[in-house]
Amino acid sequence: MPTRQHIVPRHFAAIVLASLNIGLAHAAPFMIVGNDEKLLWDDDGKRILFPAGKDSVVILDLTNPENPKIVANLPLKNSVVGPPVNVAIDPSNTIALVADSVEVAKVGHTLKMEPDNKVYVIDLKSDPPKLAGTVTVGKQPSGLSFSPPGDLALVANSADKSISVLAVKGTDVKVIDTIDMSDIVSHVAFTPDGKHALAAKFNAHKIALLDVNGDKVTYTKLDLPTGQWPFNVAVAPSGRIALSADSGNSAGSDGSVDTVSVIDLEATPPRIIDRVVVGDGPEGLVISPKGDVAVAVILAGSNMKNAYFYHRNGALSVLQIDGKKVTHVGDIEVGGMPEGAAFTPDGKYLLVGNYLDQDLSILKVDGATITNTGKRFKLLGHPASVGMSKQ
Repeated sequence: MPTRQHIVPRHFAAIVLASLNIGLAHAAPFMIVGNDEKLLWDDDGKRILFPAGKDSVVILDLTNPENPKIVANLPLKNSVVGPPVNVAIDPSNTIALVADSVEVAKVGHTLKMEPDNKVYVIDLKSDPPKLAGTVTVGKQPSGLSFSPPGDLALVANSADKSISVLAVKGTDVKVIDTIDMSDIVSHVAFTPDGKHALAAKFNAHKIALLDVNGDKVTYTKLDLPTGQWPFNVAVAPSGRIALSADSGNSAGSDGSVDTVSVIDLEATPPRIIDRVVVGDGPEGLVISPKGDVAVAVILAGSNMKNAYFYHRNGALSVLQIDGKKVTHVGDIEVGGMPEGAAFTPDGKYLLVGNYLDQDLSILKVDGATITNTGKRFKLLGHPASVGMSKQ
């Protein structure tokens, strides 16, 4: 979408940690939401910028998914520029990572977006959760993920066309390698066995394969051709397939349908085996922990009021998964400009961040049947990205 252009921030204002007086020590499952208060759009879809300083990262207790509880509200910078997978929680629920992709800086009398290069480490075991550190990575850190054991994390640096490899030991997180990818990379995700990772090469319209051996990550030079502008990638819990959200129109709506590509990870070498038609502008993409259903989050022009393809609300394209067969089985309307989505660890609920409405849609899941409960959870800002704990 015209929303997620490739830009990066520079300076980091001192962070004053503020959180509600409730701890996370025994909260599970929980969810992390990045709220971006620097960017909106006019009726023509042109960007309207606001000064930095009002972003937040919210942590929710989902003991009752239909009634989330805010357990922390941290004033940390994050961005809607890039895919909605720039926050993540490690498998042990010890830390969370937040990519600070872009800065809004004043140049003369004009506000402009510039790349940043920070990843924030949140200590989830602290009561309340707190900022534990800041890691400097490449320009415009975007989609990121933890390895299955949680000892590594990979960060896609869009503006640098690289991937940072992070060693993780509790709250001690440091860069141990940088991989040149030659193209803009918007997201990178591990396979369940931890032996490989997949990177979305946004401007090349490909998914790249990486090998992982201990803490050594190697780009294999195998690139798989997806649909146009793959924004993020999700790997099924079985490890048999992966899906890419082929966002179309440089990650923006244009009134035409787009696709989700299906990658056979068991083939030697892995290959694209299908493309499933979904709605206009898939940005978010998530597979249920049960592995039987996925959703592509559809923009549907919901930030472009004057466009002929404008819809007040975005939608979810529901994808049933049966082995390696992926079928589009329906669409569900959610809120204004939906971005990130996350299933609860038991797979029974799905929460979707509606950027323009500043809330979360709450949906029930029964196999491939997903039902919008009609319930919304009001947030403290515009949800640009979401992540869920594994337990």
